[in-house]
Amino acid sequence: MGDSTTINRVIKHIETYVDSSSSTSPSQQDASLDALAKLLLNDIITLELLVREMEMYLTTTDNIIRARGILLLAELLTRLSSKPLENKTIHSLIGFFADRLSDWRALRGALVGCLALMRRKIGVGAISGSDANAVAQSFMQNLQVQSLGQHDRKLCFEILECLIDSYPDTVMSMEEDEFVYVICEAIDGEKDPQCLLLTFRLVERLAQLYPESSTSLASYAEDLFNILGSYFPIHFTHPKGEDDLKREELSRALMLAFASTPLFEPFAIPLLLEKLSSSLPSAKIESLKYLSYCMDNYRGNEIQEQHETLWSSLKDIVLTSAPSSLTVGSGYQDNKVADEALVLVQKLIKQDKDPVSFLKLILKDVDVSMTLNNLSNYSNHDDITVKDKQRLNAVGRILHVSAAASVASCNSIFQSVFSELVNGLQSVMQEKDYASGGPKFGYLYVCVELLAACSTLVKPAEITYHDKETWCTMLHSFGPILTCSFVKTMKESTHDIYTHTVVMGLQILASFPGNFLPVSKSTFEEILVEFTSIIVLKFNNASAWRSVLNALVEIGSLIKKSDDFEKMASFDVIVVERMLALLSSDDLSMPFSLKVEAVSKIGMTNLKYMLKIVQELNTTISTNLQKYWLGGNSKSAEHAMLLLECYVEKVLPWFQNIGDTDNVPMHFALKIWNVIEDNTLFCDSLNEKKLLETAMNGMKHAVASCSEESQSMILDKAFSILSSNMSFQLNESMQRAEFSCREEWIISLFDSVIIALRPKTQGKNTKEILQIIMRALSNGHIPSAHALGSLFNKMPNDMQYFSLEEAMDITFNKYIVRFSNGDGDNEMGVSNLRLSNVNYGLVTSHAIIVGLAWVGKGLLMRGHEKVKDVIKFFLNFLISNGHRPISNGSISSPEDCQDLMSAVADSFSIIMSDSEACLNRNLHATIKPLYKQRLFNMVMPILLSSIVKSDSPMPHKSMMHRALAHVISNTPLSAILGEAKKLIPLMVDGLMILSEDVQNRDIVYNLLLVLSGILTDKNGQEVIVENTHMVIMCLTKLVFYKHMMLVRETAIQCLTAMSELPYASVYRFRLEVLKALSRALDDPKRSVRQEAVRCRQAWASISSRSLHI
Repeated sequence: MGDSTTINRVIKHIETYVDSSSSTSPSQQDASLDALAKLLLNDIITLELLVREMEMYLTTTDNIIRARGILLLAELLTRLSSKPLENKTIHSLIGFFADRLSDWRALRGALVGCLALMRRKIGVGAISGSDANAVAQSFMQNLQVQSLGQHDRKLCFEILECLIDSYPDTVMSMEEDEFVYVICEAIDGEKDPQCLLLTFRLVERLAQLYPESSTSLASYAEDLFNILGSYFPIHFTHPKGEDDLKREELSRALMLAFASTPLFEPFAIPLLLEKLSSSLPSAKIESLKYLSYCMDNYRGNEIQEQHETLWSSLKDIVLTSAPSSLTVGSGYQDNKVADEALVLVQKLIKQDKDPVSFLKLILKDVDVSMTLNNLSNYSNHDDITVKDKQRLNAVGRILHVSAAASVASCNSIFQSVFSELVNGLQSVMQEKDYASGGPKFGYLYVCVELLAACSTLVKPAEITYHDKETWCTMLHSFGPILTCSFVKTMKESTHDIYTHTVVMGLQILASFPGNFLPVSKSTFEEILVEFTSIIVLKFNNASAWRSVLNALVEIGSLIKKSDDFEKMASFDVIVVERMLALLSSDDLSMPFSLKVEAVSKIGMTNLKYMLKIVQELNTTISTNLQKYWLGGNSKSAEHAMLLLECYVEKVLPWFQNIGDTDNVPMHFALKIWNVIEDNTLFCDSLNEKKLLETAMNGMKHAVASCSEESQSMILDKAFSILSSNMSFQLNESMQRAEFSCREEWIISLFDSVIIALRPKTQGKNTKEILQIIMRALSNGHIPSAHALGSLFNKMPNDMQYFSLEEAMDITFNKYIVRFSNGDGDNEMGVSNLRLSNVNYGLVTSHAIIVGLAWVGKGLLMRGHEKVKDVIKFFLNFLISNGHRPISNGSISSPEDCQDLMSAVADSFSIIMSDSEACLNRNLHATIKPLYKQRLFNMVMPILLSSIVKSDSPMPHKSMMHRALAHVISNTPLSAILGEAKKLIPLMVDGLMILSEDVQNRDIVYNLLLVLSGILTDKNGQEVIVENTHMVIMCLTKLVFYKHMMLVRETAIQCLTAMSELPYASVYRFRLEVLKALSRALDDPKRSVRQEAVRCRQAWASISSRSLHI
C-alpha cells in the first residue's frame, strides 16, 4: 500500500522525527509523529511498510539515530493501541523490543514499545504468555532499575505492574523466588514520589498474586517490608508545591501495601507501635490509621501479643489530648490524634479474638479505675479542676467507644460500672441539698456517655433488637430511676452544662425503638410533656431552650424513621398540638420569634406534622394580616413578617426537598388572595413597607414553587380581584393618583404573581394584565417594572389571542414615540426616540425609565431583537445630554433633567446585573447564553465614540461614563479583555470623573475591580503597559479615596500588581508611587496600611531588578 509520493512523505516524517539536530524543533517532531500515526490509523500505509522503511534507523550503529528510531516505532504503537494487528506482527514486534532491553542507549524506546504492546487488549491483538515471559526474562537479565533515570524507572515499574495485572499465569510459572527478588531489587532505594506510588502498588499487587502460603513471598516478606518500612511515615523534605503528587495519596498507597498480606504483620506492628511514641503528631496519626486499617487484613496474633503495649500508648494519647469541656458525644474533632486513638480502641475491641480481653485491660486500668472511684468527688461541675475535667472526659470517651464497639463489650461495661453510676445518682437525689447542688456531675456525665453508646447499638432500621442482652435488661430496670433523676435536674438546675447533659440523657431514653423502649409509655410521654413545658415556659434560658428543642426534633425524627406509630401518636398529641396552640395564643410573654422557630422545627420531623402546621401557619398569617389592615396593629405586622419569613426560608424549601412542591404553596397563595378579597376596608395610615415587601417575597416564592396549572389558578384569582377594583379598570383616566393602601397591596402582590410565573403558564387576560401593569407603572409603582420585564421575558411568541409583538407595540407606543430622522435609517445608532407625549412628572418619568430598563432586560435575556429599540432610547437620552426627553417639556429644570439622566445611566445596571427580585432561574426566567456579551457588543461602540467626541459639560459627560461603567462592570472579564485596548483609556477617565461624586462610590469600586482583573491577566497586562502612565496616575489618586476603604485597598493592590510589569515601563514612576504609598501608611484602616506596606516593598525592590536587565 502507498504510492511513491506517500512513501516519500513517510520517509520525510521519519527523518524529521529521528533528526536530533537543533534545526528540528520538538513541535516539528511531534507533528511528524502525529502525521505518521494518522497514516497508519487510516490504513494509508501498513505497519509492515513503515518498519521496512525504518529498518536502517532501527539497526544503525549510530546510537542517537537508533535510539530515536526505536522510540518513534514505540510511540506509534502507543497511538495504535486500539487498531487491530495480526498476531505474527505483534509477536515479531515484542520480540524486537524485548531484545532491545539490552541496548541501554536505546532503552527508552524499548521500554515504551514493550509497555505499548503489553497493554493491548485481546480483541485487537495482544501478546501471548510466552511473549510476556520473554519480556520478563529480558527485563530480569538486562535491567538494573535503580541505575536508570526517573522516567525510565517509572516505565520499568509500569512494565512490572502490567506483568502482574495482565499476565499473572506467566509470573506464577517463573522460578520460585525469581520475580519477587527482581521486584525487591527494583524498588529498593527509590526516592521519586511518582515512582514510589508505583512501587507501593507493586508490592500490594504482588501480595495479592501470591497466596499467603507461597514460599516465594514468605521468604522475601521481611525484605519487602523493610523496604516499605523505610518510607513510613511519608514525609516530603522538598518545598510544598514542587511535586503535584499529594502526600495523602502516597500515604494511602503505602498503607494498602502494609496491609496487603498477613505476612507483614510481625514486622508492621512493632514499627507502628514504635512510631506511636514519636513527638510528631503527624507520625502518631499515621501510625494509628495504619494500625486500624491493617487489623482488617492481619490474623491478629501479633496484635494480640501487643495488647498491653497498645493500650498503654492509646491511653496516654487520649489522656494527654482530652479537652476540658464535658459535653456528651462531642468527640475530639479538633484533635485528630486522640480521635484516631479512640477509633483504634473501638476496632481492637471489635476484632478481639477473646471478645473482652482488651476490654479487661481498660476496665482494670489504674487510671480508669481511679477516675470511676472518684466520681463522687466530682460534685459541682464548676468546682472540678481542669486536669480532672480532662481525665473525666478521657475516661468517659473511652468507655463510650468501648461500649459502642459490640454487644459483648456493652454487656461487660454495664456489669462493671453501670449499677454504681445509677446508685450514685440515686443516692444524691435523696440528699437534702439536692436542689441547691444538683446531682454529682461525675456520675451524670459518665452515665449519659454510656447511654449515648447504647443508642448506637440499636438501629431503627433493624427488625429485631437485643432486648435479652445484659445491658438491655439493666437499662430497662434502671430506666425509671434515670428518668426521674434527669427530669428533676432539668427542672431545678440553673447550670447550662447540667441541663444540656440531662436533656441528652432524656432524649436518648425517649429515642429507643418502640419494642425495645427502656422506659414505659407513660415515662416516654412524661419526657415529652416536660420537654414541651420547657419550650413554653422556660424560654428565657436560650441555651437550655434550644437544647430541649433540638432534643424534641431528634426524637420526632427517629420516631419517623422507625415508623413507631404508637409513639408517633403520643408525639402528635403532646408536642405538635401544643406547638400549634402557641401560634394562635394571645399570650405575649413568649417571644413570637421563638414560637415560630419551635413550630417550624417540630414540623420538619414529619410530613404529617408539617401539613398540620402549614394549615395553622396559613390561618395565623391571615389573622395577623387582617388585624394589621383593619387597625394598623404593629404587633400583628411584626408577627405576620416572622411567619412569612418562616414560610419562605423554611417551609417551602422543606417541601421542595421532599418533592411535594405544588399543593402547599398553591393553597398559601390562594389563601392570601382570599383574605384580601374578604377585607375591603384597610386602615388609611398603614406605613409598614417592610411587611408588604415580605408578603411580596412570600407570594413570589410560593407561586414559583407551583406547577403551570396551579399558577394559572392563582393568576386567575389574582386578576379577578385586581380587575374588580375601580382604580385598575381600563376605562379610568390615565392621570396619576396615589394608590390606597388596599390598592397598593393588590397591585404589589399581583406583580409578585407575574414575576414568578413559568414561561408555559397559560394566562387568559394577558393584554389586560399588560395594560394594568403599565398603568401602575405610570403611577410610579416600581414593582410593576419588575412584573413588566418578567412579562416580556416569558410571554410565548405564539400566543393565540395576544402576541408578543402586539405587547411590545402597546408598550413602546405608550412610553416611546419614534420621530423620523429624515433619512430612513433604522440601523443601530443614535435614533430620535424619546418619552411619549403624556404629562409625566419626575416621579412618573423615573418609574417609566426603570420600567423600560426591565423590559429591555427581559427582551435581552430571551434574545429578542426588539431590545434594540429600548437601548436606542437610552443611548439617545444620554448622548443628547437629556435635552427634550419628554415631548411636552414638563421636565425642564436642569436638576430634574440630571436626575433623569442618572436614572437612564443606571438603567444599564438593571439590564446587565443579576437580580434576586426577578428574572432569575429561581423565578423561571428565560435566559439565553451570552446575553451580557451581546449587549456589550451592541452598546460599547456607540458609547465609546460618543464619549470621545463629546464636548458636553462634565455632569452630562459623567452620566455617559456612569452608563459605560455599569456595562463594563457586569460584562464577563473574557469579553472585556478582547476590547481592553479601547477600554483602558476610557475606564481610567471614568474612574477619575466618577470618583469626584460620593454617590458613585460603588460604581468606582466595581470598575476598579475590572481593572484589577485586567491587571492579573497576561494579555491584559500587555494593554496596561501601553497605558502605564495614565493607569498609575489614576491609581495613586484612588489610594486616597475617602468615601470607601475597599477602593483604597484595591487601588493599592493594583499598584502592587503593576510593580511586576516590565522594568522599562514602570521604573520611571517609582518615586511617584512610593510618595503616594508613604501617605497611605497613615490610613485609618489597618488593612489599607498592610497593603501599602506590601506595595511599598514591591516598588522599592524594582531598583534591584535593574541589575538583572
